[in-house]
Amino acid sequence: MDNKELISEMLGKKIWAVVGVSPNHEKVSNHIFRTLVRNNYETYPVNPKYDVIGDGVKCYHSISELPVVPDCVDFVVPPAVTLKHLKELDPAVIKYVWFQPGTYNDEVISYAEEKGFRAVHDGACVMVALKLAHTGSGS
Repeated sequence: MDNKELISEMLGKKIWAVVGVSPNHEKVSNHIFRTLVRNNYETYPVNPKYDVIGDGVKCYHSISELPVVPDCVDFVVPPAVTLKHLKELDPAVIKYVWFQPGTYNDEVISYAEEKGFRAVHDGACVMVALKLAHTGSGS
């Protein structure tokens, strides 16, 4: 399956976790979180530094704390942090991971492939993918 097909498949999943969400509305992680919410995805922020990310939205300290199992986990953290969280996931339970630009390196990609995760990377941003999906551009 090519990246375009995988992106389309993942955008069909409705429960997402975003690892690295900041309460700062200027940060990309916050934009990604809000974009998913605006597009009717059930979205959970994950960041051990915060209890709330604004507007009373609870922030979870880890993926294991989430009240549901997400279909997809979107990473918006440095590669070392991505790898740490990825190692805590079971690909039989959470199959889909999205590595935002700057969140992965060769080690992260190798680990994800070795463990059998379905991973979007290669510079693909979920916000751009959602915009293209809604406009029909790029198809």
